[in-house]
Amino acid sequence: MEFGVFTVSDITRDPTTDKTPSEAERIDATVEIALAAEANGFDVFAIGEHHNPPFFSSSPTTFLAYVAAKTTTLKLSTSTTLITTNDPVRIAEEYALLQHLAKGRMDLMLGRGNTAPVYPWFGQDIRAALPLALENYNLLHRLWREDVVDFEGRFRTPLHGFTSTPRPLDDVPPFVWHGSIRTPEIAEQAAYYGDGFFANHIFAPSKHSLRLINFYRERYEHYGHGSAKQAIVGLGGQAFVAKNSQDAINHFRPYFDSAPVYGNGPSMEDFMDMTPLSVGSPQQIIDKTLTFRETFGDYQRQMFLIDHAGLPQHTVLEQIELLGSEVIPVLRKELAAKRDPEVPKTAPTHAELVTAKYGDDEPRQPRPRANRGDNVTGGSPYLDSPEAGGAAFGLR
Repeated sequence: MEFGVFTVSDITRDPTTDKTPSEAERIDATVEIALAAEANGFDVFAIGEHHNPPFFSSSPTTFLAYVAAKTTTLKLSTSTTLITTNDPVRIAEEYALLQHLAKGRMDLMLGRGNTAPVYPWFGQDIRAALPLALENYNLLHRLWREDVVDFEGRFRTPLHGFTSTPRPLDDVPPFVWHGSIRTPEIAEQAAYYGDGFFANHIFAPSKHSLRLINFYRERYEHYGHGSAKQAIVGLGGQAFVAKNSQDAINHFRPYFDSAPVYGNGPSMEDFMDMTPLSVGSPQQIIDKTLTFRETFGDYQRQMFLIDHAGLPQHTVLEQIELLGSEVIPVLRKELAAKRDPEVPKTAPTHAELVTAKYGDDEPRQPRPRANRGDNVTGGSPYLDSPEAGGAAFGLR
């Protein structure tokens, strides 16, 4: 099981001090959160993508590349990369470059996002959101696996003889998660390609997420990628932990009550009963998280949202320390003891994907031929392409 923290990069007023951090303060704080996650034994850090205030993460790859340079073991991911309003060519290029810079310590989660105005900002129509997501990923999937792509679709200009650069590290694409709150077509897409499925699992009861996860697992097996047990599932979650439960409740309540996403709705206690939100002592967080396995079976990645709603930085760092020292080690032990041996422990690493493709052979390292001055001639620009004779002679 992988454990991680994720952020949506919100810049929210602290209701207890009436202070709103600046963008600069929040960006620096989020770097500190990622570094603290690694230092406290977390496996994954993920950041979302937004293009409007009060969020700062308009360029996840830039942020994650910076974090990659400052970490050694932390896997870097997104929550979410917008597959609808980003050009899939740019996604292919930017995340392949991040993959190189991070030496394979990355993956990404694709989703449609939840900010309706972003569609016209990037020249798209929200009414076409689902077909956009399906078509754009079809192209992205090919751009990472084919040196030369010809493509015609509904939503972008055609590509003729196009090569996305750089090629993925070791010519092995990053692992992809497809994230969704309510859409079975996205679960179907994840299953069709043999990718991971990530259930947001924050705002709704677990039984809501269970329907999508069960459907994804059934379709994963249907498409021949393995048994339903072997499908790769991730869950979101929210937690606020303190040494004792009453301190946790008292501390978190003003943030919950003022939070834009759930303030002025159900009480915090009702929200905790109805959704995966965990507020309490380390043991209470452990107990609530273990119920996820009872509901969903074994899964591969658990992410926690812990820096939202205006929580001050010192409190967020305390959360990371408590989760890392008192919660995650127990969850690792408990979940490992119960895990079905047929179920993968984690999402595949880059090294595992390389081995799956090449076995004991050396991975491909694409080397371009001499500069042709364009990217539209149609032939492969690489020395090991069949037309250059490279593949026949084993040139890598």
